[in-house]
Amino acid sequence: MRICFAPILAMTLLAAGCGTVAQQPAAAPVVTEDSFRAHLAQLASDEFEGRKPTTRGEERTIAYLSENFEHLGLKPANGTSYLQDVPLVELTAASDASLEFDGGKSGRKALRYGDDMVIWTKRVVQQSGIADSPLVFVGYGIVAPEYGWNDYQGIDMRGKTAVILINDPGFATSDPKLFNGRAMTYYGRWVYKYEEAARQGAAAAIIIHDTEPAAYPWQTVVTSWTGPQLDMQSADGNAGRVAVEGWIQKPIASALFAEAGLDLDQAMLAARTKGFRPTPLAGLTASAQLRNAIRRANSHNVAAILPGRSRPNEYIMYMAHWDHLGRMLGGQPDTIFNGAIDNATGTAGLLAIAEALAAAGAQERSIMFVSVTAEESGLLGSAYYAANPLVPLRDTVAVFNMDAMHFGGRTRDVTVVGYGASELDDYLKRAAVRQDRIVEPEPTPEKGFYYRSDHFNMAKKGVPALYIKLGIDDREHGRDWGREQLEKFTATCYHQTCDNYSPDVRLDGSTEDLNLLLSIGREIANDGQYPNWRAGNEFRAIRDRSRAED
Repeated sequence: MRICFAPILAMTLLAAGCGTVAQQPAAAPVVTEDSFRAHLAQLASDEFEGRKPTTRGEERTIAYLSENFEHLGLKPANGTSYLQDVPLVELTAASDASLEFDGGKSGRKALRYGDDMVIWTKRVVQQSGIADSPLVFVGYGIVAPEYGWNDYQGIDMRGKTAVILINDPGFATSDPKLFNGRAMTYYGRWVYKYEEAARQGAAAAIIIHDTEPAAYPWQTVVTSWTGPQLDMQSADGNAGRVAVEGWIQKPIASALFAEAGLDLDQAMLAARTKGFRPTPLAGLTASAQLRNAIRRANSHNVAAILPGRSRPNEYIMYMAHWDHLGRMLGGQPDTIFNGAIDNATGTAGLLAIAEALAAAGAQERSIMFVSVTAEESGLLGSAYYAANPLVPLRDTVAVFNMDAMHFGGRTRDVTVVGYGASELDDYLKRAAVRQDRIVEPEPTPEKGFYYRSDHFNMAKKGVPALYIKLGIDDREHGRDWGREQLEKFTATCYHQTCDNYSPDVRLDGSTEDLNLLLSIGREIANDGQYPNWRAGNEFRAIRDRSRAED
């Protein structure tokens, strides 16, 4: 199947020489709003069916990306192919999944799937469950020796169900000396909590949903964790994971604690204190059963290279995830999760930058464009790439991640997720000055965005990464208005079917951000420097070791 590439691309190619990369650099390249908008409108259209991996939506998406890269004259990054296979397994829990609590004053309590709880298993099995598993409140479920913190201290979790708070103690107290204060650490992420519960030998792990520390409402939990769920294929079929993972609503947890003669609010206060000890819930037990449909399939990362002139074996990488949630199960009027902001914007931006650089011609270093799969399922595509890189990570000079570039007008500021982490901030500041803008830290570090997008997997391998967002201080409406718009999207349309594109959305703000990233990438591609993480950053030693290797 072939998909026609955006009309703006045809004009770009004619100017660039009919799809061949020019050998001499032209004037400074510029991302145009027309180019960005054309790709965005296509990727966020119903034709792409929500871009869910391993579906027809993926077929259309990867064809669109590959054909655009080919027409730009970019080199395939994987031998003769633009595609990198990413082996996935899809597990779909039946809607009759059950979770019950027993042993309290009111007897057995069955929770409603979707309304009260959502459960699943990462184990690649047709059936999974627990029976009469004792409940233990383990606070934030964190074991962090560097903070002197162990929420599992003194308890054997074998056969038991861990009941866990979302985020971390620093968020709850706002104490800058506790973890990272309001800014979430990796210990606050749900993925860490399930993994730690498995390391502790728990039978099941249930997180209590609380909207503010989770950073999204209960409906986002439902849309994100029901229906088909993707994970990496593994040799043991994820046998080391707990048998049941899930979320419960906070009011349900409050009633559950009351059944055990405990007060949830008081228990949450105790969990913020160093020296917290896990608390069994007075004889309460959990039982759960679920059935899985299992499907194995390959998804794909899509990658292309603009070869460099004098240093072709050193790479500047632009990265964006192409996937979203696909279709909603059920008879709703709008059943497609088009994911316009998340992340048709980043993918469209990737193509728009590729167009501008291809038209400008080769830089000194190579430029790489990577669109990864299955970000929405736990950063799977970027994790696979980081473990199986198409070019050496030690020679990947910098990564620029584009994820959820919000609609709106130009701003006086640009936001950095993970501000102060690397020397890439210095390049950004210089470029921002040319746009009469300032660089500021993200306004909501407590939401843990640094750990929720694909640059994180590259950072863990030591590659310096920059992740920016449209600023808050709107030039026309001010800072309060900008913050209100961001909060409105998160509360109403994040991972919902209303994340749509329309021709009247403003893109001048995001276009300006794309030109920042274009300018920075081009500068580093030509200056010969190797930006590093700041001294003291957790990724600095990894980078230094990789660069020291022969």
